[in-house]
Amino acid sequence: MIETMHPLDALESALQAERRALLEHDVDALLRSTQAKLDALTAAERVAGPDDMARVEELHEMNRANAVLLARRRREVAWTLRHLGRTDSGAVYTGSGYSAGARVQSRWLGCG
Repeated sequence: MIETMHPLDALESALQAERRALLEHDVDALLRSTQAKLDALTAAERVAGPDDMARVEELHEMNRANAVLLARRRREVAWTLRHLGRTDSGAVYTGSGYSAGARVQSRWLGCG
């Protein structure tokens, strides 16, 4: 008999995977964990009740911590892109998490 994971357990697992992906700079794992998080959140919204509020708050804090880490990574990427001569075009991303467009700006990096 195969037991199904409770949606809140699945959400916690996805949040932990998201954090690992952010710390390891693993974009593919980040995209997978984000999709798993969204799926688990959808399922959790259907089953979570008043008795689950403490757990939901704990998971909310995990998600907030991941958001802080993600913002830090995003600033690091923006800084790197600026120094490579590429600028971000208003931080607009598609629904799948990819940049909707960035404009390229030439920059001489060699000694002259």
